[in-house]
Amino acid sequence: MSHWTFLTNHAHVLLCVAEDPDARVRDVADTVGVTERAAQRILSELEEAGYLSKTRDGRRNRYTVDPAARMRHPMDSSHRIGELVDLLTDRRAGSHDAGSRAD
Repeated sequence: MSHWTFLTNHAHVLLCVAEDPDARVRDVADTVGVTERAAQRILSELEEAGYLSKTRDGRRNRYTVDPAARMRHPMDSSHRIGELVDLLTDRRAGSHDAGSRAD
């Protein structure tokens, strides 16, 4: 039987940094189940596509998800990334307050 999931690794990486903007690439990779190199590539692709931005904070990176960015697939393009993040995480898209929870 094949092993598959409804969400792609790109979605999982995006959700990881939405929940923890200060997550290390190693931690994202471990959570998603990919190599560090794959996690870094996905983060770069998400940044290039405008779904997140990266800022340097000392030796660490901080990621900010753009909740207004539209989904890529034509079937989903009427929806924004923030909707997905709100649905599948404990944090609201774009929120950096750990106490902020979706209702």
